[in-house]
Amino acid sequence: MSDHPILFLPGPTEVDAELREIMARPLIGHRSAGFVDDVQQVCQRLKWLYQTSQHAVFESAPATALMEAAFRNLVRPGGRTLHLVCGAFSERWSKIATDCGRKPELLTVPWGMAHDAASLRQKLASSPTFEAVCITHNETSTGVIEPLQELAAVVRDASPSTLILADVVTSLAGAPLNFDAFGLDLAFAGTQKCLALPPGIATYALSHRALERARSIEGRGYLLDFVRAVPETEAGKTLATPCVPLLWALRAQLDRIATEGLARRFARHIAMQHETLAFMHQWQIEPFVADSAARSPTISCLKASGRDVRQLAENATKAGYKIDQGYGDLKGKTFRIGHMGDHTVARLQKMLAALLR
Repeated sequence: MSDHPILFLPGPTEVDAELREIMARPLIGHRSAGFVDDVQQVCQRLKWLYQTSQHAVFESAPATALMEAAFRNLVRPGGRTLHLVCGAFSERWSKIATDCGRKPELLTVPWGMAHDAASLRQKLASSPTFEAVCITHNETSTGVIEPLQELAAVVRDASPSTLILADVVTSLAGAPLNFDAFGLDLAFAGTQKCLALPPGIATYALSHRALERARSIEGRGYLLDFVRAVPETEAGKTLATPCVPLLWALRAQLDRIATEGLARRFARHIAMQHETLAFMHQWQIEPFVADSAARSPTISCLKASGRDVRQLAENATKAGYKIDQGYGDLKGKTFRIGHMGDHTVARLQKMLAALLR
């Protein structure tokens, strides 16, 4: 039995003891030669994780900060952006665009559905050119995974000058993502999801053309000014004091992910998704996402199906686990299981058995 509740939330996720121990080490100065090397190593490993030969860095901030930075750096004040909205977090990103003085337009599908390439192509063809298209790869609120590569290809073909910005918060290190092959310009994720670390660092990849675009945008701010922050961080010198212990843990976790291998890691997440859905099928509990191809490999959103969601969560708590009781308008109508990060099928099976005892 664990000495703490094991998290099967959609984030934050469970952190292995080995990684927690790394974060307990004595601090060092963030300008010391050793730490400068640590920063550079993390950036190199992030390039591998994002599958890019371009830029990959980090900042000590939540991933939501990158939602805002995307507009401050890559879209002119008053510029038009297109948002593929399929849930709460893709909708939030569009609201942030408004708050940043940009002009978002929404291409919306019902919660529980993914976008299709044909609808996106039609929207792009019938609208003036957008400066950026914003896509949430894995919508955490609903458990929908968008066909990111296919959607990005449409943008590249139909509107070549439009930047493609991707929220990969709950897909990075849990589902296939190839920044360069997909033709993305910005992708970002926090540490508290599939990277299985505490929250506090946002990682991001940036294309060469996006960095050039940023040079032409005024009012980028300071800490999250890509033009300043990207080269400085790549050189090992962050603009401000980073979270040193968490960066050490991130470096170690990236090494662990490399040891496991991305293909095996993705397969493990798919296996946990299949295990969850098969178990729920036995109890006549239906997935919220009807289309099997659109179901996330990292988060299962499940209909209450006549069950008391609060009671299910209490069952989990009594057995030493934590699950989620639904997000936003879906609270109480659905529950979510975050089977991501370093969880295994065996650990998941124990939690599922406790959930519906």
